[in-house]
Amino acid sequence: MPTRRHLLLASTAAGLFARHAAAAQPAEVFEVTFTDAQWRERLTPQQYAVLRQQGTERPGSSPLEREHRAGTFTCAGCALPLFSSTTKFESGTGWPSFWKPLDGAVATHQDRAYGMVRTEVHCRRCGGHLGHVFDDGPKPTGLRYCMNGVSLNFAPKAS
Repeated sequence: MPTRRHLLLASTAAGLFARHAAAAQPAEVFEVTFTDAQWRERLTPQQYAVLRQQGTERPGSSPLEREHRAGTFTCAGCALPLFSSTTKFESGTGWPSFWKPLDGAVATHQDRAYGMVRTEVHCRRCGGHLGHVFDDGPKPTGLRYCMNGVSLNFAPKAS
């Protein structure tokens, strides 16, 4: 029977393997790039933690979760338009959710952190981590792009 020590060693080894596997993949090249120091100057500490270090904000903490005006949600790292307000919906998860990104706005890759497999969503122009996409969303796509509000800015539609 496995002991607590065996489980701890196994999970540590799995985490190291996952980090090694991720490091072995070739790095993507993005149109917008800055040094780590430049990113830290451009972003708030919370934006940096999410966009550049794949962090997650607390659920329910983003005012963008309650944003209902017409407009466009853009990348907080590079201002690329990412989502139309027409695709936003109330998911009840505590994060802004969309059923579809704008064409060519985001890219995805497999995220194996924390012992699970998810699809990570990032800005295709600067590589900033936005959140994850799940297959439990509404029609017509059936997808839920669950985004960190801190990784987004909102530009209301001019009236």
